[in-house]
Amino acid sequence: MHAVRSVSAFAVALAALGLPAAPAVAAAPAPAAPAVAPAPATTVTVTGTGSASAAPDTAVLTAGVEVTGKTAEKALAAQNTAADALLAAVREAGVADKDVKTESLSLSAAYEDVNGTAKLTGYQASQTFSIKVRALERTGAVIQAVVGAAGDAGRVHAVAFDVADAGPLRAKARDAAYADARDKAAQYAKLAGRRLGRLVSLDESDGGRPRPVPVPVGAFAKEDVPVAPGQIQDEVAVTAVFELR
Repeated sequence: MHAVRSVSAFAVALAALGLPAAPAVAAAPAPAAPAVAPAPATTVTVTGTGSASAAPDTAVLTAGVEVTGKTAEKALAAQNTAADALLAAVREAGVADKDVKTESLSLSAAYEDVNGTAKLTGYQASQTFSIKVRALERTGAVIQAVVGAAGDAGRVHAVAFDVADAGPLRAKARDAAYADARDKAAQYAKLAGRRLGRLVSLDESDGGRPRPVPVPVGAFAKEDVPVAPGQIQDEVAVTAVFELR
């Protein structure tokens, strides 16, 4: 009790001298509670696949000319003549210039074996074109025009059907792939006694563009042969991660 009065008297004395009293001792703050990290979300990872098909609307013809000559100049001249005739016939058959593209052009020496020795016999010149036929019913007529115009120099290498715009076909395949992935994830959620939550991530594997349907050239021996067999198909695969609630 005496000690308390002594401390009080000391404080009064300081005040009388105009001096500040000694600061009060503050209580130490209570330590903060450690932060609790949220529990990681439970997820399910699934793979979905989808496909879509469509009737082709375009035919792509790979054709050209191939000639031989005693000299390189003669071979090139004969090739140019045959190529000009081919292109004129293709235009006459209704193919626009923008749909004809040169794919390759070559000139090479031709040899034959004579008693174990290679003997130069001349030169071979060739040119190959990619010809897009947008009116499918004209495919047979275009092939006949190529063969008729170039004669023995004409070559028809391949015919394939395709779609001019592959975007809508790819979109349908994506729709099917995502629906497949979500259905699988919903099934796993149900089996686990949970509800399907939000989509966390989605990755699409690159399957390339839809592949054209090749058709044997012999199928167009007559113009009235059907020119749109089969369908163009596109496939998409996705990997999706969903939350489970």
